[in-house]
Amino acid sequence: MKKSHQKTKRSREKSSFFSPVLVSGLMAVIIFLSLSSFLASENEQPADEAIQPEMAEIEPDTVLLMEDETIEEDAVVETHAESDFVRGEYTQQQIRRGERLFNGLAPFQSGMHDCASCHYTTAQQEINWNPAAWELAGVWDEDPEYSIMDIMNNPVSMRLMEDHAGMTITAEEQHFLEAYYTKLYEKGPAPLQAYPVRSAIFWGMGLLMLLAVVDLLFTRKIPFKAVHFVILFVGIAVHGQFAMAEAQNLGRTQNYAPDQPIKFSHLIHAGENEIDCQYCHFTANYSLSANIPSNNVCMNCHNVVLNGTLSGAFEINKIHKAAETGQPIEWIRVHKLPDHSFFSHAQHVNAGKQECADCHGAVETMHIVQQVEDLSMGWCLTCHRENNVDFLDNPYFEIYERLHDKIRSGEIDGVTAAELGGEDCMSCHY
Repeated sequence: MKKSHQKTKRSREKSSFFSPVLVSGLMAVIIFLSLSSFLASENEQPADEAIQPEMAEIEPDTVLLMEDETIEEDAVVETHAESDFVRGEYTQQQIRRGERLFNGLAPFQSGMHDCASCHYTTAQQEINWNPAAWELAGVWDEDPEYSIMDIMNNPVSMRLMEDHAGMTITAEEQHFLEAYYTKLYEKGPAPLQAYPVRSAIFWGMGLLMLLAVVDLLFTRKIPFKAVHFVILFVGIAVHGQFAMAEAQNLGRTQNYAPDQPIKFSHLIHAGENEIDCQYCHFTANYSLSANIPSNNVCMNCHNVVLNGTLSGAFEINKIHKAAETGQPIEWIRVHKLPDHSFFSHAQHVNAGKQECADCHGAVETMHIVQQVEDLSMGWCLTCHRENNVDFLDNPYFEIYERLHDKIRSGEIDGVTAAELGGEDCMSCHY
């Protein structure tokens, strides 16, 4: 009897020992799998996903309308002339119908066409040479004479003829599309959604640390205290790394690549056409900054080049419109140093004989220019300390007689920017 009681007691102790371990183990596995799914969803996207448009966001009332309409809905039948429709007078139902036509959810009279597959309704990370939907809406809104039907039914360029082959619209369909354009123009492009991987890891580790502290002080389900301390140690290390990275990146914009008002490709201009950087950014040779070129520089070529191979005439027409109206193109600056830092392009290009790619990266390979380097003080100092300047062949450095004597005597074989004052605080901050 005593042995049976002891056996039962040991069995209960064994059961109470394994239960919390199993529970905590399962919790850790579930959280680990959740974090892994976040990472996998970001890193294992299909290769062609970047160039595929996301389905335009459909309003709830639009979904209800789609449910009410039959699947066998016939295409819109032309029963009206273009003059029968008044521009600017649209009902909510017409806006919804235009949205369905544009997104390929309802057929045109000429067939099923998905306009949104080329003219994106959401912001994109990769360049799309077709005009975005909200850009089309903007052109239509600004020009009272703009006719969607004329452009679709009577294309005036090879690009339009090829892309819109077999696509025609009626006056009624044009009215529906115009109605949807009013909505697009007011809302603008839908923002690009990003996966919150870092946030998920941060809050996931925080939750694990909280559970570990609660179990260590109160519930005591896990008998091994080492488990709690391991979770707390790893969590503090992860949170510390996040805090240090955020502190170091404060005010830095590495990988910044804004959308420009015109889809200008450096890959085409500087890469394929081999246009010299200083043809457009000509002040880099004698000024502190490399200028953003004015419109007349663009017009030097685009008085003749009126159609782009990839973009057609839509983007180049923006240059001509700026020339006609006198309204400058509002380019967005990509590289910018803090105001308390002095930097001279002329000093680096002329005296330092630096190439543009040394700081800006291989711009000739980029459709959308991005900031490659972090432009931090440490990055500048590393360059000044490790790279030799063109000391012997540059008249700018003739006054440094002592360094010339050292080179002639063989004491040194080169001179870095740091030896010329390139790491003195007052050289950049004064």
